[in-house]
Amino acid sequence: MKYPIFLFLLPLAVSGQFLDRPNVVLFMADDMGMGDSSAYQFFTKNSDAQQVHTPAMQKLANMGMLFTDAHTPSSRCTPTRYGLLTGRYPWRARMKHWVLFGVQGDPLIEEDRPTLATLFRSCGYATAMVGKWHLGLRYTRQDGRPAAGWEDADLTKDVFDGPCDHGFDFARFTSRSHGTSGPDAGTTGTKSGKNKKGSRNTTTQSIGPGHIHNRRIVGATGQGKQLIQTGENAYDLHSLGSRHSDHAMEFLNQHLRNRETSFDPFFLYYPSNSNHGPYTVDEEIAGRKIKGAGTMISGDPASVRLDYIYENDVALGRLLDFLEKTKDPRRPSRKLIENTIVIFTSDNGAEVKSKTATGPVRSNKGSCYEGGHRVPFIVSWPEGKIGNGDAESPGKKSEELVGLQDLYSTFSTILGKPLPNLREGEKGAEDSYNILPAWEGKSLPHRPMFYNDHKEAKNGAACAVRIDNPTVAGKPMKGKWKIFFNDSLTRFGNASAVELFELSSDPMESKNRIAEKGLEPLIEELISIALLHRNTGGHRFVEFAPEKHFVFDWKKPLPVPSPITFFVSTKGGDGIQDAEGLGIKGKGSPRVDPGEAFAIRFESDVLVESIGLTAGKEGTCGGSLRMGNRSALAIYCTDADNDAKDQQGIISDLGILKKGEMLILDPSPHWGVESPGSWKLESLAVRPLAEIK
Repeated sequence: MKYPIFLFLLPLAVSGQFLDRPNVVLFMADDMGMGDSSAYQFFTKNSDAQQVHTPAMQKLANMGMLFTDAHTPSSRCTPTRYGLLTGRYPWRARMKHWVLFGVQGDPLIEEDRPTLATLFRSCGYATAMVGKWHLGLRYTRQDGRPAAGWEDADLTKDVFDGPCDHGFDFARFTSRSHGTSGPDAGTTGTKSGKNKKGSRNTTTQSIGPGHIHNRRIVGATGQGKQLIQTGENAYDLHSLGSRHSDHAMEFLNQHLRNRETSFDPFFLYYPSNSNHGPYTVDEEIAGRKIKGAGTMISGDPASVRLDYIYENDVALGRLLDFLEKTKDPRRPSRKLIENTIVIFTSDNGAEVKSKTATGPVRSNKGSCYEGGHRVPFIVSWPEGKIGNGDAESPGKKSEELVGLQDLYSTFSTILGKPLPNLREGEKGAEDSYNILPAWEGKSLPHRPMFYNDHKEAKNGAACAVRIDNPTVAGKPMKGKWKIFFNDSLTRFGNASAVELFELSSDPMESKNRIAEKGLEPLIEELISIALLHRNTGGHRFVEFAPEKHFVFDWKKPLPVPSPITFFVSTKGGDGIQDAEGLGIKGKGSPRVDPGEAFAIRFESDVLVESIGLTAGKEGTCGGSLRMGNRSALAIYCTDADNDAKDQQGIISDLGILKKGEMLILDPSPHWGVESPGSWKLESLAVRPLAEIK
């Protein structure tokens, strides 16, 4: 489908507050390594016969700034999307590793969590999301109540807790990876050999939501939940690239031809399904041939996988062409491209284990080694002097360490919008760092960078922390040090180091130096830094969070600080009943059952680090948690080891609980339709922001 380009006359008066704010296009590919773009051939050293040709990515790199040390906060798609949109490490949320699966994919972004979209919308932007969401959503029953799951969902009813509930005005998307968007994914593949469960990524699924427009399911029938096979809303895996590209143009044209909104800046978040398997290459995008049209730099034909990468390039090129040809309604003498920030990146490293795809780094998607999370990152903004805007120039390059979670703070800086006030209990961007100076070619202060989800775990390793040039015993120690920990760091705030690499001399992470004599002070310092940032809840908390913290684990008698008051509430009309000392003095873990709830408050401001729950074999991990007057968080998915057996859960990084506010743990169903919880409160860790004696 072709869309016309609409041009407009400037009205008599234009609000000055939006005149200089840049438009933003954030294009995030799926499963692309640095070797999957010819813009990075200088870095990967691929030969012309090995390197797929991506002219649009190269054009963007020529216009702007290309980064060689850019990273995703996770080596998989769901958590990276959470980190990018919220500005916090994904393991701070309820899901500690892997991705959302299941028939529903309960939403990962908390109800009142700020996102990039809410940030832009608060600054007068029109916001749009096109492509792959994969952060969960909820269905609705026939009677209008929330659905407990897929079985009682009515697809004629609106979904909720999706993109439009997290800041996007316009959304045209699939709920998950294109080959896993139906509940039967993972069960319909051929079961043979090592594939005992069938393929997760199948092209043969028959049911699912398919395409969703804003809150309305358009890709499946309401009753039978059958995917639509024909017509404009048919769920055709081989047309997703062109469909999402058309929807991106639909948003831009709708926005620009509406005289009431055309003078507002826009934010387009475009997370593509390409290059996630299965490789379902489109025939064409806007008349541009895709399937069989990809080539290597040498001119040789590309593989089907590289054709799928080329599909991303064509979609990106279509956007760049539109921006270059279309006048800016706010400044008719100029083109949109001049005051538009365009970013191209990926959600994790390449899905294939290949030096051609990943370059001179180790491993690929799912790994905490560099190939799992070091990704392409290219940004251009001519008006902001990010690059020179010249598509024919060599472009600029940066070796500064940047992460996708940093985009929140960076855009806050560009927009002049203060970050949420963490001291006042506001949520937002705890791990995000302003990297605008790096876009401008300047150096950044050194700070820790976390990565998680490690498929090649050694000795239980589940995450890694990168710290450049740390100070050890008062002296700077040169090097790009990367230390690996087991899952107790992200889950419980404990540190057990298992691997150590120095990336400057060992980019392939081949020499584990964890047992090397003489490095003990360095390792101790790295552990200390990692623990500080993990346990305080983010680098923005580090500045004011005290070192002293209290952990109530109810396993032995503990001194109870005087300003703590502990209650158990019965919901039978008796109100809150004082149960001070409940379980605190060695009486075992306090337990609540349906009809009860914990209510905890402090007589000073505290930073709540974590809450541990244990349901055991007889209980269920469910219910809701509320801090003060903030929105409730579901606690039904807090299984610590993800085996769904003992239901030992952990809820972490909850932020500031103000003096006198209630922290309420309630086993009642969060949405009113799930099974109630029955569990013990195993531990509570807090940092008082005022001295507790």
